[in-house]
Amino acid sequence: MRGRHRWAMALSATGSAPRHVRALLCAALFMVIAPLHAQSLAPVHGGQLPSLETTAPPRSIALVDGQPLAIADGEAWHLDDARQTWRRLPWPTGTSFLPGAIVEGGMQAWALTTATGAHEVTGVAQLRVRADALQLQPLPPLPEPLHDARGAWSNDILSIAGIGADGGARLLQLRTNAERPQWIAVGGWPGGGAPTSLVAQSAAVFITVPDASAAAERLLRWNADTGWTERGRVPGHVLPGSGHALGQANAIYLVGDDAAAKLMTFQVITSAWAVLPGAAPAGVIATGAWTDGMFWAQRHADAQRIDFGYARVESTKLLLRWLDWVVILVYLVAMVGIGLFFYLREKRTSTAGFFVGGRSIPFWAAGISLYATNTSSISFIAIPAKAFETNWQYLTNNLIAIVGLMFVAIWVVPLLRRLDLMSVFSYLETRFHPAIRMLASALCIVMQIGSRMSVILFLPALAIATITGIDVVWSVLIMGVFTILYTTLGGMKAVIWTDFVQVFVMFGGALFAIGFIIHSIHGGVPAFVHTAMAEHKMHLLDFSFDLTKATVWGFVFLVLFDVVLTFPKDQVLMQRVLSTRSGKEAGRSVWTLAAIMVPGGFVFYLIGTALFVYYKSHPERMNPTLPIDATFPLFIAAELPMGVTGLIIAGIFAAAMSTLSSIINSVSTLASVDFYEKLAKKPTPKKSVLFAEVAGVVVGLVAIGLAVLLSRYDIHSLFDVSIELAGLLGGGFAGAYTLGMFTRRANSPGVAIGIGSSICLTLLAWWFKLVHPYFYLAISILLCIVIGYLASLFFPAPGRSLKGLTIYADRAGRDE
Repeated sequence: MRGRHRWAMALSATGSAPRHVRALLCAALFMVIAPLHAQSLAPVHGGQLPSLETTAPPRSIALVDGQPLAIADGEAWHLDDARQTWRRLPWPTGTSFLPGAIVEGGMQAWALTTATGAHEVTGVAQLRVRADALQLQPLPPLPEPLHDARGAWSNDILSIAGIGADGGARLLQLRTNAERPQWIAVGGWPGGGAPTSLVAQSAAVFITVPDASAAAERLLRWNADTGWTERGRVPGHVLPGSGHALGQANAIYLVGDDAAAKLMTFQVITSAWAVLPGAAPAGVIATGAWTDGMFWAQRHADAQRIDFGYARVESTKLLLRWLDWVVILVYLVAMVGIGLFFYLREKRTSTAGFFVGGRSIPFWAAGISLYATNTSSISFIAIPAKAFETNWQYLTNNLIAIVGLMFVAIWVVPLLRRLDLMSVFSYLETRFHPAIRMLASALCIVMQIGSRMSVILFLPALAIATITGIDVVWSVLIMGVFTILYTTLGGMKAVIWTDFVQVFVMFGGALFAIGFIIHSIHGGVPAFVHTAMAEHKMHLLDFSFDLTKATVWGFVFLVLFDVVLTFPKDQVLMQRVLSTRSGKEAGRSVWTLAAIMVPGGFVFYLIGTALFVYYKSHPERMNPTLPIDATFPLFIAAELPMGVTGLIIAGIFAAAMSTLSSIINSVSTLASVDFYEKLAKKPTPKKSVLFAEVAGVVVGLVAIGLAVLLSRYDIHSLFDVSIELAGLLGGGFAGAYTLGMFTRRANSPGVAIGIGSSICLTLLAWWFKLVHPYFYLAISILLCIVIGYLASLFFPAPGRSLKGLTIYADRAGRDE
């Protein structure tokens, strides 16, 4: 492994030290370098399927409806449900297939059809096996016949690549779920050449073609953004038709020849090849996708039957060691201890004490808590995964957000702090109507539980499951229960001071991980920077005007709407601001958040880039079956030394639990202040606190249930999902604050119309995929502002005094 000679030199330099010192140093160094070996982390489990008695070798094989199917000239066989016996299927009349003529897509399959006796593909039909018979449902015919055709399917898009009658390359695509599907020609690949394989993966198509000038084949990628790009050379020759998608970001191939071939994976993000050990089939005549792997048909020596084998990539579990568990246990006990401390210290009869910490929190502690709340497990896991997959474009949001936070600190936060609120939605009642307050509060509760808590719980659970082998459900339960416990025990003070501790735990683990990764790269910092720059992994600013991409202009809109205009409605953030001693300190807490945001964001994006460089050099250290969001957890488990692994897992806990505790506390505050105290006949402070505690437990349990539900789905990027849900659910009522604080004319009927209309119209934009999900929030807020203001013109202007409720009112009472 790279860098071991440096360790050896360091060790030899201690030759003059006492023997026991050298022994301790050897043990310590072994703990560090022990994980850094070149062993593959993708073990392969192989096996055999029943042989097929036939003299006609299959031209194509595939999994259709979950069972293997083999097709020869005028014959077809289907393996029974028990996978014991091949059964002959009636052949569809007037139908002919060519070699490699089945396109697989999960539980679906399509056949490339041709006229009897012809050698060109003219059509495509969905393939099913029903009542022991092949059934074909034709799609629209191809615009032109293609020979040497290959197919692939992903995300409801069927791609067919082949050579036209004029010898030119063709790539055709069809959306299979369209009401009237039509083929679209997207252009042939440069350099031509008959395709040997076609794989659809990660919103792109990967094709291998022979290269007459080299011993290996070319591999090219096509996607809608960049068109065709070269992705390097195949380390050998791909067996025709042997390319299949694997996991979320890999393709699996058989590379070699008829005599001997080896299973290899191609990582579509790093463009790195890795050999899968333990499978080297010979005499392969056809291949098909298998669950997490591939299966193949082989010639038998007696030429009277066909043998079938398969290989499946296993997901290994890298168990924590004793020191890791000690570190994690100390962290969890410390968090509960802080909650218990404030439970015993406070009398629990004051709503202000439980909900806003008695308004006695220093601004610097509130600011750090603001950052901890913003920095969830999404930051610790999903953002490194996003940077690993793409670049630093999303970091633009942090840079532009500072400008938005300045405005918030000067104008918005002091105004609301002076009102001595506990629920930020109390402002909407004072400014508009109690119904607006309760509607907005209810939508906020749904958004926090649905789009944030469940994702924040699930991501660290994924990390723990990847590392320890503990089932995701148990991981979710452990995290959720501990967070519920210390949050409901200690109230707001416990939440803020645990946040304070958690920020240091989180950054300590993250910074160590970055240093460790870069040290493990051959060439150190210079090699890291060179590779990252060459692959454009540090690309930050995109000034294009494409509304389907995350551009600078999109982030400007996002900051305007997600920071400036939504900060007032964010109970989770505002509750910290409302806990400070004065309006001036409230503003300073936001300045503290702004000061930490950029360096903090830089740390998490740098982790993803470092992971890219590391795994580009060591693709064998990845497991191709794991989701992209598991990239950093995999590194933590497989590469870091004992004890440090536990520290970084504690950092993952810290990132998740700080946000979870904040949301639980805030949602329980809303439930108590906005609903219980409004609807109960004789509410008392003691009963309000008790209701909030019960509500916190219920909210936590609901979030646990939703996180378990998320674990049942294969989601490509939870970072994108969280943004999408927040935009769909959170924008409507955010516009109400803008109308209330920045206009005098807005009234309650108009605002109610604006909220309802914005939610409905944003759902339409989501349904038809009109823009990038980053714009949903901005669209929803803008619609609420425009429609709400125009609708307000049809109703009488507010008759009561707006003093202290808008930025135009008398501000002489500002706290110093």
